[in-house]
Amino acid sequence: MSVGIDMGGTKIEAVALDASGAEIFRERRPTPRHDYDATVKLVAELAAAAENRLGPQRGIGVAIPGCISPKTGLIKNANSTWLNGKPLAADLAAATGREMALINDANCFVLSEATDGAGQGAEVVFGVIAGTGVGGGVAVHGRVLEGGHRLAGEWGHNPLPGMTVEEWHEAPLCYCGKRGCIESWCSGPALSEDFKRHGGSELTADAISASDHPAAKAAMARWTDRFARALATVVNILDPDVIVLGGGLSNIQSLYRDLPPLVERHSFSAEAPTRIVPNKHGDSSGVRGAAWLAPK
Repeated sequence: MSVGIDMGGTKIEAVALDASGAEIFRERRPTPRHDYDATVKLVAELAAAAENRLGPQRGIGVAIPGCISPKTGLIKNANSTWLNGKPLAADLAAATGREMALINDANCFVLSEATDGAGQGAEVVFGVIAGTGVGGGVAVHGRVLEGGHRLAGEWGHNPLPGMTVEEWHEAPLCYCGKRGCIESWCSGPALSEDFKRHGGSELTADAISASDHPAAKAAMARWTDRFARALATVVNILDPDVIVLGGGLSNIQSLYRDLPPLVERHSFSAEAPTRIVPNKHGDSSGVRGAAWLAPK
């Protein structure tokens, strides 16, 4: 059995999987946002709840919205900004008395989908999490590729490729301090902001994608083309067998029709569109990947 915990921005969730991947325990609670100590305490409580059901575990896998700096051992690049600069691994180990394997949530997502999800059997899988932010992860032969600085797959903080003159002038400021990042163009909030900039009202990304209003359709066309430009750079570098979409925006069904030909148009190859598919495990992919990575 393996226990995983997903430290999301809005909820923290724990699951336990048996050797076949069947779920035998699950619990989720709201994230205590902007409160580091309360976050550590909640993770420890969920770990204890899982062990009360399963018995003591050697270690627990934890999906985090950022990564551990190999240089300092502190959290960096987390959009849950109250985690940044904190010794989260050490604090969780002290709070639980267990070995804690902390892994970027996008890496957990792609591992889950490559192991027994929508990318199962593919040699190279690129996983995208697109919702309030934009993240990515790479799995090769069923193993996560983290990179020397734990940054592999972080395409969301590359600049949007091929920006038009208008886009250069409108380039939004990203939370990372840079301007014009893919995340600041291709997230859900970015779609809503683009719609407003072009005369629209205050609508969510889901509402815009479902609307037949010409302004909403125009916003979706701009957003989808930006998404395709961003993915085309991944295709040119990595040439994945399949791209698996996760996060709230993965529920927009038009993406699976519209993205492949646009990505092909913007990428180097014109032989065939890269396969782009929805995830299998929904918002449980991150926590399932954390469980697969739990120390045994």
